[in-house]
Amino acid sequence: MFNIGDKVVYPMHGAGTIEGIEEKDILGEKQAYYIIKMPGEVKVMVPTSKAEGIGVRDIIDKEAAGKVFKVLETDSTEMDVNWNKRYRDNMDKMKSGDVYEVADVVRNLSFKQKEKGLSTGEKKMLLNAKQILVSELTLAENSNKDEVEELVNNTINNSFTEYSKNIANSTPDNIVKKFIPFN
Repeated sequence: MFNIGDKVVYPMHGAGTIEGIEEKDILGEKQAYYIIKMPGEVKVMVPTSKAEGIGVRDIIDKEAAGKVFKVLETDSTEMDVNWNKRYRDNMDKMKSGDVYEVADVVRNLSFKQKEKGLSTGEKKMLLNAKQILVSELTLAENSNKDEVEELVNNTINNSFTEYSKNIANSTPDNIVKKFIPFN
């Protein structure tokens, strides 16, 4: 059960603050709803009886926020080469509501965008995942959205630079070092 003023995350939407709990009659059914103020002056109504079941949770604390930046600082995790499968895998991570999974999606898609570019669907997913991540980190750090977004972008850029350097400087043992012509 959440209270007015609690900061919560609503999976696939981001973090917000519970502004109120109201009873509404929708389609002939009276039910209590959390009124959650989301970024951009958007308000979302979530039935109180279903909130936890659909993944509404408290925002992370400062310690967990630090761990999120550790995720952003690491190399990308392996993603499927098939864009359709990759899209579904990333969507599942985002639907989980787990902030570390969302950070993984942001980092991986950001790296992929820098390497090869993204499809329109993946660009939208990256923007959505980043918005969700930034909204939670902003509330967790009690900070400014623009500052947090800049910090996320800088962390990813630094990580990508380091990641790219490691790739350029390493030659895997399984690469054929001599060209052998096929007859």
